[in-house]
Amino acid sequence: MTQTRVRLWNIDEYHRMFETGIIAADERVELIEGQVIPMSAKNPPHAATTLCASDYLKRLLAEVALVRVQDPIQLSQYSEPEPDIAVVRIDLRKYIDHHPAPNEVFILIEVADTTLETDRKQKALLYAKAGIIEYWILDVNQRQVYVFREPSSEAYNQEFILEEDTTLSLVAFPEIEVQISQLFP
Repeated sequence: MTQTRVRLWNIDEYHRMFETGIIAADERVELIEGQVIPMSAKNPPHAATTLCASDYLKRLLAEVALVRVQDPIQLSQYSEPEPDIAVVRIDLRKYIDHHPAPNEVFILIEVADTTLETDRKQKALLYAKAGIIEYWILDVNQRQVYVFREPSSEAYNQEFILEEDTTLSLVAFPEIEVQISQLFP
């Protein structure tokens, strides 16, 4: 049996693809483990939830963290995903010279309406391997939050689901309570 070797792209090559027009500037893609992956379209419930959750988190975390919306983070030389929301360390220059790295990330959040399984399997593994301390999936359809904590090289060791009527504290900011209902429109 003949095996085909897959050519993986690194971040520098990925950026050059945009600079040279191989990938159009308005194409919605992200680099995941060396592969250029198309991103799902955002329907109205996804967009509304992303806006609602990011606005709420910006108010809650105004003095302690920066909330980025649908911007890249650099997990490794081969992964530059664009999570729906990234809560990162405050950088006075707003990350003008680099995208946040795992040691600068407090939590990543994906909003799922049609992508729940991909977010639970592919993204959770990617983020766990990178050592992201906390990862949430906002399930638009069930109005609940999947919470992932305690990353290892193989998975998150802790996973649980919270209903809309509960509260949750962030690992990085245990004194701040997040009302799950406020994350959804």
